[in-house]
Amino acid sequence: MVPLTIGRRRAYALLLLVPVLAASGCGTPGAPTDAGPTAVTSPTAADNPTAADNPTAAATTGAPTVTSTAPDLTDQPAATPRKGLPHVFPVRARKVSYHPTHSAYPGTDIFADCGEPVVAVTDGTIGEVSRRDRYRKSGPQGPYNGGLSVSVIGDDGVRYYGSHLTEIAEDIEAGVRVRAGQRLGTVGRTGNANNVCHLHFGISPPCLGEDGWWIRRGVVWPAPYLDSWRKGGNREPAAKVAAWHREHGCPRKPPAR
Repeated sequence: MVPLTIGRRRAYALLLLVPVLAASGCGTPGAPTDAGPTAVTSPTAADNPTAADNPTAAATTGAPTVTSTAPDLTDQPAATPRKGLPHVFPVRARKVSYHPTHSAYPGTDIFADCGEPVVAVTDGTIGEVSRRDRYRKSGPQGPYNGGLSVSVIGDDGVRYYGSHLTEIAEDIEAGVRVRAGQRLGTVGRTGNANNVCHLHFGISPPCLGEDGWWIRRGVVWPAPYLDSWRKGGNREPAAKVAAWHREHGCPRKPPAR
């Protein structure tokens, strides 16, 4: 665990790529039920439990009723995010493709052969890690869609999430420091990937201690940044993510469809 300081508060509060993926509903909203990935937590989680929205805590604590829909703007880590960090494309492969949009919510599916390396986009700390594929077609759609997954809480204040992995590197655990380009795991087809090898990639604010899968899967379109990083550029998503967070806070429920 990494002791990130989070403001004290209660939580208040994307062109189908191919037909087969549309049918699988990559990241289709649904109601979370029990514990998902292990994660970095915050003091807020202990003082103001909202386990219904936190896959890590849902199995052990109850969630209070929130009557206001106003976003909570104190959810970002207290430390000032760093600017000018190196950013790299999340998949190291010669043969790779992705589409600028995604079904139902902001995210990108990066298609590459199973087994190709998945790397950290920037310097940061490992956040959530899920080494177990809990997805079942007959089960809840949403909480476990990613199968094996890992996220990096970048030093730029942005969370970078990758899912459907075949494996996660042995040294990758919540709280571990990583550098841009460091291997996190390999492209796979776990979760609701529907037997298609790809990496689901999402960008979002950390929302530590009050998080839900609907935030982690992505809230800002990744394609403009992927385009830059693939060409060796360094376009940074921090400002866009911060703006989204100021407007929405950390929503306690997935958006209605």
